Amino acid sequence: MKITEVRTTLLTGPATNDPFLREARARRSAAFIELLTDTGHVGIGETYIGYFIPEAVPSIVDFFAPILIGQGVDDIPELWQRMYQCGNFWCRVGLGTSVLNGIEAALWDLKGKIENKPVFELLGGSKHDKLPAYATGGPSNYPKDRLAAKIDHYFACGFRGLKVATGSFHPQDGWYTPATPQEAADFEGDKLTFMRQHAGKDAWIMLDGHMGNSVGLTWDVPIAIAAAKAVEPFDLVFFEEPLHYTDPWGYAELCRATSTPIAGGECLTAMYEWRVFAEAGSFDIGQPDASFTGGMGEFMKVADMLHQRGKLIATHSWGAGASLMQNIHCGFAAANTRILEVAPDFAGLHSEVMAPGSFRMKDGYVLPPETPGLGVVLTDDIKNRYPFVPGSGEFNSVPGKILTD
Repeated sequence: MKITEVRTTLLTGPATNDPFLREARARRSAAFIELLTDTGHVGIGETYIGYFIPEAVPSIVDFFAPILIGQGVDDIPELWQRMYQCGNFWCRVGLGTSVLNGIEAALWDLKGKIENKPVFELLGGSKHDKLPAYATGGPSNYPKDRLAAKIDHYFACGFRGLKVATGSFHPQDGWYTPATPQEAADFEGDKLTFMRQHAGKDAWIMLDGHMGNSVGLTWDVPIAIAAAKAVEPFDLVFFEEPLHYTDPWGYAELCRATSTPIAGGECLTAMYEWRVFAEAGSFDIGQPDASFTGGMGEFMKVADMLHQRGKLIATHSWGAGASLMQNIHCGFAAANTRILEVAPDFAGLHSEVMAPGSFRMKDGYVLPPETPGLGVVLTDDIKNRYPFVPGSGEFNSVPGKILTD
């Protein structure tokens, strides 16, 4: 088997069927990489960069494509290393590494299809019979009766856990973010009191600061500490990204100051960047993303590095369907996976891309995939149904470039 063509497919579709998430974001873009072969097998991977700046992906994929043409999949780490080295000056972290992630995932998918094995078996085998999953809920939809309806909706979808953002979002009033330590403590403490009472003592609840992409305000360490200490009584699985992702030392100070587990890392790429945060003691729970971190192999290295330090991981996954499956396979292969992030009530770029039997959830737990490869498909019908819309990537609004969708 030899790779004969490497191509990029950009698509745009509904972000989700979830009525609560759709209040804040109606559509999503996605970037898939396809590896065609002389045997008819096709490997498919996704880079999470396609959610943000899809227009940048095809040229980077084309840059790496000659390294893959004519190659097989006997040694995926070697092919990854060749691509990584070729982009040495601009691909050590960030955009290039994340696009490389989608290419490498397609290699694993191709190898799994050829060997008739799920990818997690190629990554060392499953370390779990099942894994808890939570509904990633985006904003805290207010007023509180709306937040209660959100909780009920996710539980009706089969989840036993959910994550919502700090602050609040109201369709008419927009975003609200507490701006002082006392304000953060009061608002988040009141919110978690309500959520725990409504959801029950056994629900898995998580809070997301979104401080890597906050709207209008980024918390400092004192605000983050005040919020984290205020929610200590509510037994959170974790408090995600309460600080900006450029401050590993602030994260370390926060971890030392609270018993609430602090999570982060969705924005980090490659072992080099992850190692800075790991050695600083920045996270109680790391959140690598197997469509963004740099590769499924890189994900496994990050997970192992954190495992050796006694830390857990919780997969990050807000890409489309292939991104979700990449994270599920890595989550099962990693020994220290605490919980999986799942987009609830997903729309076509999830549901139609995932092959039957690939995503299975029962009683709030995800079961190991059964399909060969990653368990994703990308048919002509899907491509025609969700044509790419230029400018549909999500970004952080700033003057001169305001996100209106």
